[in-house]
Amino acid sequence: MVKKVFWVTLLVFVWFTSSLFWFTPSAQAFTEEQKLLLQSWRIVNQSYVDETFNHQNWWFVRQKFIKKPMRDREESYQAIEEMLALLDDPFTRLLRPEQYHSLQVNTSGELSGVGLQINIDPETQLIEVVSPLAGSPAELAGIKPRDYILEIDGIDTKKLTLDEAAAKMRGTIGTKVSVTVQSHNLQPETIRNLDLIRDRISLNPVTANLDNHGNKSIGYVRLNQFSANATQEIAHAVFRLKQEGAEAYILDLRNNPGGLLQAGIEIARLWLQEGTIVYTVNRQGTLGNFESNPEVISKAPLVLLVNQGTASASEILAGALQDNGRALLVGEKTFGKGLIQSLFELPDGSGLAVTVAKYETPNHTDINKLGIQPDFVVSQEPISYDQIGTDADLQYQRAIKLLTQDTVVAKAS
Repeated sequence: MVKKVFWVTLLVFVWFTSSLFWFTPSAQAFTEEQKLLLQSWRIVNQSYVDETFNHQNWWFVRQKFIKKPMRDREESYQAIEEMLALLDDPFTRLLRPEQYHSLQVNTSGELSGVGLQINIDPETQLIEVVSPLAGSPAELAGIKPRDYILEIDGIDTKKLTLDEAAAKMRGTIGTKVSVTVQSHNLQPETIRNLDLIRDRISLNPVTANLDNHGNKSIGYVRLNQFSANATQEIAHAVFRLKQEGAEAYILDLRNNPGGLLQAGIEIARLWLQEGTIVYTVNRQGTLGNFESNPEVISKAPLVLLVNQGTASASEILAGALQDNGRALLVGEKTFGKGLIQSLFELPDGSGLAVTVAKYETPNHTDINKLGIQPDFVVSQEPISYDQIGTDADLQYQRAIKLLTQDTVVAKAS
């Protein structure tokens, strides 16, 4: 079992009674389906943040569910989901193999494949290219948005689900995949067979640009997700904006659902010269903490944009910069997810996301289900992606106003 964890704690239960002993069959007596459920139970037993398991006897839960009929893998998954539901924790959950793999891809920041974003055309039911990623093998081969993928390695894509098609185009760097492509007009002469060589595909979670207002240049950086390459991409963006003359920055965390805890900590260290970033509390109540870094990327004034979709690692970053006086927060109260999950891989390729700790902001504020209140509340109706940074973006405009005032709005340390 591969474990991706920040903390692993083991609590051994020893049962003594004068007249009652629990006997369970040997490991050899369990079916493969029962073993999968038992392994899931054991992971929660060892790692879950609440040692009361939502005020129930977790051993009795094990005994109850091991007796359930599990005739195939789907019934096993259903039993595991029912068992986890007893914890009343939506963040502790089973991830089917395709979900687990998708989560790994999204948080890794890169994958190997041909670089196509695909969807199913609702009219033709054909697999359609949304967009080839810049610089990818697909783009270099001339594949265009709205092209149809008719075959992959000789297999008719009408027989494949979207996930199956995507999986067939992913693969080891340097290997070949053959695709049959047709233009959106479906003219026979536009059909072409292409051999693509898979390569490393970077999923850039950062967009950035310079916004000039009067005599002041403001660097705008939007972070969509805390993936493995997020820290590096933020650093590159800020360095480029600094070279272009940025004197202050807006970091947009709106609708950022979080991601990797470590990415949140490392991005906070890019901005925070001294102070605590976050406190963590495990099931024994042990307090841990992560500290800042004296070497920062910029000491310029900073405003963070947040809203109700700002969650998890985004809130760790926002709380660290707000509590330490490094940045002002503009927008709406954040989501309020003060829990940390670890991923555990199961033998069949599925996985468990398990809540292993809670966190507190530097001021020891528990924001779970409460969120972080911004320094300047600016309510705003949902806007489209194209409206970000325009006059329709009231939160952005308030940040610009703060940064162009004569007074310093945030300190570097």
